[in-house]
Amino acid sequence: MDRTDSKSEKSGQDSDERMDLPTVMRQASQQLSGLLQREVGAVSAVKATDDGWIADVEVVEVEKVPDTMSVMASYRVELDKQGRLMAYERVRRYARGQIDRR
Repeated sequence: MDRTDSKSEKSGQDSDERMDLPTVMRQASQQLSGLLQREVGAVSAVKATDDGWIADVEVVEVEKVPDTMSVMASYRVELDKQGRLMAYERVRRYARGQIDRR
């Protein structure tokens, strides 16, 4: 087998490899921000699944002054193993300073 075949075989294997957690967090944040044209506040959760990743991303939906009056939203995003955004849904809206009572 020559070098070219070895490289193409290796890149085929890489396409099935799972991304690392920090990269997934960046991908989820950047892709959702670009899609919604909104500022991302944080990635609050990430979980590996059989098909890829699920992440909860906090987004500034309505910016207000003072910023504690801003309206935030939590989006659940699904990414494949390579970190490509496959689906998203808004699961919650809240005021920036609001604390969960769980």
